Amino acid sequence: MSKTQQPDAISHDEGAHVMPSAVLLKVWGALLALTIITVAVTWVELGPLSLWVALGIATVKAILVALFFMHLLYDRPFNAIVLVVAIFFVMLFLGLALLDTLHYRQDLIPGYAPAMEQSKEP
Repeated sequence: MSKTQQPDAISHDEGAHVMPSAVLLKVWGALLALTIITVAVTWVELGPLSLWVALGIATVKAILVALFFMHLLYDRPFNAIVLVVAIFFVMLFLGLALLDTLHYRQDLIPGYAPAMEQSKEP
């Protein structure tokens, strides 16, 4: 009996996929640059937007790692799309949940001194 495959299926019987070292070095450089940008963004006062910038940079870094270092780029395209969409929604849900903390940040730690000092002021 012959084994049939779908036209877009990739056979994994051929062995491991070898990535060119130049591609890996470029991705590593991009990850390093994004890390430096993440640190640099902390020095700029963006207000509530700083959360979204940090989550956006972290999302791009996670996608780069998954696509290149985990070889998801060379797997079925549907798997890469599912990963990118899932990471986007995790970023969105975390961002929306963390935005809610702006309303009760002073009460986040009961008895915390700066919150108590602000409540004593007339």
